[in-house]
Amino acid sequence: MIREYLEKKLKGFFVADIEIERSEKALRVIISSSRPGMIIGRQGDGAEILRKEIRSLLLKHKLLGEKVNVKLDIKEIKSAETNAAVVSQMIVEGLEKRLPFRRVMKQMLEKVMANRDVLGVRIFLAGRLGGATMSRTEDRKLGRIPLQTLRADVDYAVTKAVMPYGTIGVKVWIYKGDIFK
Repeated sequence: MIREYLEKKLKGFFVADIEIERSEKALRVIISSSRPGMIIGRQGDGAEILRKEIRSLLLKHKLLGEKVNVKLDIKEIKSAETNAAVVSQMIVEGLEKRLPFRRVMKQMLEKVMANRDVLGVRIFLAGRLGGATMSRTEDRKLGRIPLQTLRADVDYAVTKAVMPYGTIGVKVWIYKGDIFK
């Protein structure tokens, strides 16, 4: 419920990850975002308001005791282009602004590959692309994405763009090299 509420509330803030840690006396919510300043607000009041809203939501549904302390931590993602969730949200933002889907895909591929940590990227779109009556799939990739290798560090994310004529699914794979531990 918390994750669903926060995803709806923080749409457009490029939230990559929401971690929830629960114990008997405390509930800790960690939000990873590439735009933490927008969530926190000018004097830090945005984070405090969000914390109170989470607490009231849980109290309303009787999922939280009166004495339980709710903590909200906001973590910054340094390089947004290496995070698949943030990249997929950027693509969705471009599609919802009615930009041509091929241009959005190509620009994002180049933006992600410009980062030296990334060795390969693949973007997959499916749905009524370009407002067509028949749904299609379109995918582009740059570099390599070894999905069969278990030690490959591949970041993956799925999002959907809600358009006036239907939804478009967006999948992003980002390969960052192998893990040798």
